[in-house]
Amino acid sequence: MKKEVNYTFHHITPVQIRFNDFDSLEHVNNSVYQNYYDLARTSYIEQVFEQKMQWHVRGLVLVKITIEFIRPILMDEAVEVRTKIFKLGNKSLGMIQQILNPGTNEIKSISESVMVAYIESADKPCPIPEDWRNKIIRYEKDIAF
Repeated sequence: MKKEVNYTFHHITPVQIRFNDFDSLEHVNNSVYQNYYDLARTSYIEQVFEQKMQWHVRGLVLVKITIEFIRPILMDEAVEVRTKIFKLGNKSLGMIQQILNPGTNEIKSISESVMVAYIESADKPCPIPEDWRNKIIRYEKDIAF
């Protein structure tokens, strides 16, 4: 059953579907959806944080992800990924994403994930840095964190 997503998405990533993304039924294979979500997640972080992530200094580690497959992505269909941070904790944040056809607004898939701020040198989670927090709050202006 499709989950209702009532968020305004400010971040949109167009996806170029490749021939090798398809299975023998001419649908994008379910395993490829995660690649699309990863691409959009990285794009979101770079745009909102206004810098390339220095993963070996401090970064965000994906600790949980769920993907709901709603409708198949067909050959020659345009899709985009919409991304939003909807929850902001002390060390973690919640992100929701959806893949949809921008021409029909048909939702193909919905994903929710949890990421944790992490310092590699200490090999442990850390509080979300204030500069990241402020940039997220400014970007996701319609969410009361």
